[in-house]
Amino acid sequence: MTPSRWSDLERPPLNAAALRRAVVTPDALWTALDVVDATGSTNSDLAARAARGAPEGAVLVAEEQTAGRGRLDRRWSAPPRSGLFFSVLLRPGGAMAARTASDGTPLPAHGPVPVHRWGWLPLLAGVATATALSRAAGVDTALKWPNDLLVTVDGEERKAGGILAERAGGGGTARTDSGGGVVIGIGLNVSLRAAELPVPTAASLALAGAKGTDRDPLLRAVLRSLADWYGAWRAEDGDPAASRLQQTYAAGCATLGREVRAELPGGKELAGTAVGIDGDGRLVIATPDGAEQPVAAGDVVHLRPAR
Repeated sequence: MTPSRWSDLERPPLNAAALRRAVVTPDALWTALDVVDATGSTNSDLAARAARGAPEGAVLVAEEQTAGRGRLDRRWSAPPRSGLFFSVLLRPGGAMAARTASDGTPLPAHGPVPVHRWGWLPLLAGVATATALSRAAGVDTALKWPNDLLVTVDGEERKAGGILAERAGGGGTARTDSGGGVVIGIGLNVSLRAAELPVPTAASLALAGAKGTDRDPLLRAVLRSLADWYGAWRAEDGDPAASRLQQTYAAGCATLGREVRAELPGGKELAGTAVGIDGDGRLVIATPDGAEQPVAAGDVVHLRPAR
């Protein structure tokens, strides 16, 4: 008899009803939470819902993704129930009602965030996720610019997760730059065993020594952290410095201080030392000739450990 793909007792299914009760509350950012057994991509599915007018705060979680996508259109796959694979819908171009942070702090109502600051959202998601995992799983989590999640396994930094943000339509009566929203997808390896890793440079929370791999509290922790950081960022009109997002990202970014090679769009490359994150979320690289050049998009390779 062929065993069910859901028969791994070490990987129980998520409790959708309990998650909903925990995170979808009257004063919370999250307005809906659905868990599906399998889908191609939670980002694609939630973007389709956004185009049909889904409200801000919709969350879509999959027990398995068969066509998950990372940055630069890389594929992301893992065994069923071995990780957290989910997307959230944010609409920073609309007004946000007053609500309460997870620690009980009242958050005021505020208006739209200027579109030119929306590029901070994937970095915000990285900070929120790393902060939540450090607390809930007991695993030190660092960020590789712009938003890979790194953990340490056997003294070596490895990638345990990634974040992909994409613009989504819907949610407005006029097609303006501030209409629509942003779908943020987060993929995180939780209980993957060494033999299940897709590449040797990958990792999981379990391999990094997590104090627990129960995905329900981990997901709740990430969503709480994400809501708090988003609320703080919106309260400052998306200003990364005033909301302390820029400083916090830089403090947790493993790329800074390293010799790097940035593989840029169009086949170009830029090598030098990563020295900062500017006000637009770009990585600033100091080149051998003494110039400092910001990089907005591309694949960054760490050439050697930080000094």
